[in-house]
Amino acid sequence: MRFYPLFFRAAFSWMDAERAHRIGFTAIRAVHAAGLGKVLERATAPAPSLRTTAFGVEFPSPFGLAAGFDKEGKGIEALAELGFGHVEVGTITGQAQPGNPKPRLFRLIKDRAVVNRMGFNNDGATAVAPRLAAARASLERKYGAHRPVIGVNIGKTKVVPLEEAADDYRISARTLAPYADYLVVNVSSPNTPGLRLLQSVETLRPLLEAVREESTAATGRRVPLLVKIAPDLADADLDGVARLALDLGLEGIIATNTTIGREGLVSDSETVEACGAGGLSGAPLKARSLEVLRRLAEIAGDRLVLISVGGVETAGDVQERLAAGASLVQGYTAFLYEGPFWAAAVNRGLAAAGFVTTGTARG
Repeated sequence: MRFYPLFFRAAFSWMDAERAHRIGFTAIRAVHAAGLGKVLERATAPAPSLRTTAFGVEFPSPFGLAAGFDKEGKGIEALAELGFGHVEVGTITGQAQPGNPKPRLFRLIKDRAVVNRMGFNNDGATAVAPRLAAARASLERKYGAHRPVIGVNIGKTKVVPLEEAADDYRISARTLAPYADYLVVNVSSPNTPGLRLLQSVETLRPLLEAVREESTAATGRRVPLLVKIAPDLADADLDGVARLALDLGLEGIIATNTTIGREGLVSDSETVEACGAGGLSGAPLKARSLEVLRRLAEIAGDRLVLISVGGVETAGDVQERLAAGASLVQGYTAFLYEGPFWAAAVNRGLAAAGFVTTGTARG
């Protein structure tokens, strides 16, 4: 019998979801601060056979933590000690902002899902940058060439008008790119008014060009650049984004963000309605996320790094995504239900199944 699901039901299931997240994340960081993470790593470190390379960067494992858990770069080293091959920080905005009013995070336990309308609450790029710099230096000292990878996910500040979005993204790119192994442009959260309008090819092109230009100028190197898209896009729009990414020479696409849909849920309608508006993540997103991945893979082949996220819970899920065309896979919501040893369990499952890297994806 697994211990953590029992612990979750007793300690967290009744608690406000955002408070539970804050307590759990604080505990993970406290373990690291006490030096206990070094002991844990004997059980959590990914097997060498799991090392894989994407856009010229080596990842200790193809499985990583999606943006949303560590929004401000406060626990990168602690999360790396749990076995994640990469930690994507964010979403970070050009200006600090408190996010949407609370309550804004809800669990649908029967569905192993979460509804959030956090609204990019974060300290802003200027405050986050030194944390990224310190974490990267620490990981390099500790792990050397095989260190966990740091991704940085950037979004639009809520008060910035859509027509000024490119300049706002430029601020984040300029400030954060020097410490990022890769950058992600998030235009797919449903919790910032109007943000998803930026997914149209006409508005997305100049935005991505601006981030590319700014990140290159700030670093003197080509920082791998990806765009994160919503599962709610029509197939024609998915095709358009994929072709745009190829045309601009982006390194990849992250598919997918949360969904505004509520179809196929087990939870009763009253419970679902009580959550209100926001993005749904977790197990109910599995089928659509996989469908989007397969469609993108058909268009892009190995010309783009595809990072699949949405409904990923087990090593089998990760293997399925890799077989469907993903180079890397991310999870988030299952972390809340499976606990701190979830990444290690996924990695052990991959290693036991004989996973070995199939080579370098996109550069």
